[in-house]
Amino acid sequence: MFDAERIKNECVEWIRAFFEKNGKGCNAIVGISGGKDSSIAAALCVEALGAERVIGVLMPQGEQHDIDMAYLLVDHLGIKRYEVNVKAGVEGILENLPKDLEITPQAKQNLPPRIRMATLYAVSQSCNGRVCNTCNLSEDWVGYSTRYGDSVGDFSPLSFLTVTEVKEIGRLLGLPAELVDKTPIDGLCGKTDEENLGFTYAELDRYIRTGEIEDAAKKENIDRRHAQNLFKLEFMPCFKPQL
Repeated sequence: MFDAERIKNECVEWIRAFFEKNGKGCNAIVGISGGKDSSIAAALCVEALGAERVIGVLMPQGEQHDIDMAYLLVDHLGIKRYEVNVKAGVEGILENLPKDLEITPQAKQNLPPRIRMATLYAVSQSCNGRVCNTCNLSEDWVGYSTRYGDSVGDFSPLSFLTVTEVKEIGRLLGLPAELVDKTPIDGLCGKTDEENLGFTYAELDRYIRTGEIEDAAKKENIDRRHAQNLFKLEFMPCFKPQL
């Protein structure tokens, strides 16, 4: 029932309208990982603004085993790219934290995406840019993003589209199949997304759109993750004084 062509065209127009209102003449800055989301978000920006107004930022941490996919994407789209290795920045912060502070594994895992977002904004503010958020609805639904890392940006073309829908749009955009159908791997710990989550994106997407799921344990898992991670999608709580 998903009309991929209509949604793709509407998203392209939405991006154009965003830039007309929030940065006429500005550039779209997209962090390029080599995965489907950054590839499709960048391709949508190219269709909306033209390749000359889209800048890809590659941010390996030391050596990135699949960085060839990121090169494939920027070459396919014909966009300008910058490559910034974040390894020294991550290690610099970790080395300068107090020695008596026990750094948790979660803190270590989430530091690189936060450094990457700081890098994107450094590039953006130096290139008259607006940062593109590349999260999709499926990942956001279960909190599969880093707060103040890949969860933020200035505009977000994919936040209300599931993984299944995003892939359909990617095929319409003519992206190489190895980018659209690349198995998503958690850049934090090296496992696939589905190994970490305990369910497939197909199961999650169907549940999001129809409410249907046969496995009670997977339903409980999805519902628990959704409830626990809603705060990532909400504005931070603020005290409102009665003046």
